Amino acid sequence: MTGDQSTTQIALFHKQEIRKTIHNNEWWFVIVDVIAVLTGSIQPDGYLKDMRRRDVELNKGWGQIATPLVIATTGGQQKLNCANAEGILRIIQSIPSPKAEPFKRWLARVGYERMQEIEDPELATKRTRFLYKAKGYPDAWVAKRMRGIEVRETLTDEWQKRGLKEQKEYEILTAEISKATFDMTPSQYKKYKNLKRENLRDHMDDLELIFTMLGEASTTEITKVKNAQGFPANREASKKGGRVAGDARKKLERETGKKVVSKNNFLPPKKKIKRII
Repeated sequence: MTGDQSTTQIALFHKQEIRKTIHNNEWWFVIVDVIAVLTGSIQPDGYLKDMRRRDVELNKGWGQIATPLVIATTGGQQKLNCANAEGILRIIQSIPSPKAEPFKRWLARVGYERMQEIEDPELATKRTRFLYKAKGYPDAWVAKRMRGIEVRETLTDEWQKRGLKEQKEYEILTAEISKATFDMTPSQYKKYKNLKRENLRDHMDDLELIFTMLGEASTTEITKVKNAQGFPANREASKKGGRVAGDARKKLERETGKKVVSKNNFLPPKKKIKRII
């Protein structure tokens, strides 16, 4: 299984973000995120190139260390080089940084937590819930976000059963649901909310999450009832599922006189810089 929006998560190391995803039943980490955390480099891609040029053995074995996996990014789903714990530890050997040793211990702890999650999947849900609360999200919002993750996973599982394997197909179907629900694709929605690398759903308010769930849950149900097989049939089901949520959204907007789609997000306020004259 490759990473996708439903499996991409953010790990925190000393309050710095490292994207990770499940691949072959273990955590894989975005390599440039690790480089940025350990080196403080503002150009981790360039740092990595220089590091590989210096370490000939690392460069020779790069094909066995790095694997391109689909990760949620500012521009949508993209393939980024990722490595598992073993690969990351090999990369760390080439980084002359005092931060490396604490990172090794952190990485070992994350690996242990993944082993626990395999034995008890409920732990993964609990940890995700804890992370959202630690970031300051309200309990009621967290409950909706967690339910939305379940709804999304149910839909993608249904797509897999019906012959859809390519990440690009998932992106197109998700965009169809979003367009029919909100009159925006996910990329347009992120731009509207002034988001960059952040996860769109982490910046939706309660109603936006609810209508997102309605669109995806409706798509799942229509897909089952119509027994949609293959991409064209599932694309049509996605449009219909999104329209169910879109019609409900428009009706609510007529009744309340307020738009459901909001520019609001959970980004921290920008600090104002005082100018000294």
